[in-house]
Amino acid sequence: MAGPRIFTSADELRAAIGAELGPSDWLEVDQKRIDLFAEATGDHQWIHVDPERAAAGPFGTTIAHGYLTLSLLPALVPLLMRVEPVSMGINYGLNKVRFPAPVPAGSRLRARARIAEVAETDGGVQLTTVVTVEREGGDKPVCVAESVSRFAW
Repeated sequence: MAGPRIFTSADELRAAIGAELGPSDWLEVDQKRIDLFAEATGDHQWIHVDPERAAAGPFGTTIAHGYLTLSLLPALVPLLMRVEPVSMGINYGLNKVRFPAPVPAGSRLRARARIAEVAETDGGVQLTTVVTVEREGGDKPVCVAESVSRFAW
């Protein structure tokens, strides 16, 4: 990977609408990460944390929580793009999220992104980015999220 694309102004972001970014480097989702996420969220469903029971279940192994996959966006997106220098950048929310395929424990994930919209806000811009997370060897994405961020200069 060549490194993240750096955007230094609202004009640069607007000029990149439709641009495809990525893929990022790979990130492994092992059972330890899944177990830590279960502890943090209180979601101890057996398909995530019980390898013996999950081995006989529908996926043949434990799988990551969908929200764990989503929570990796702050680790993956900066590998694709950054907006700097800014006085503040915030996660403003999500417009749409889907989890088309499971993430078996031990999977390697990477992201791609497309800048969908840049809108003016009071003192900055609102950036909508469609992020697609894929699993190594998978035939469908494991997460597609329309992420909304705000940046102020």
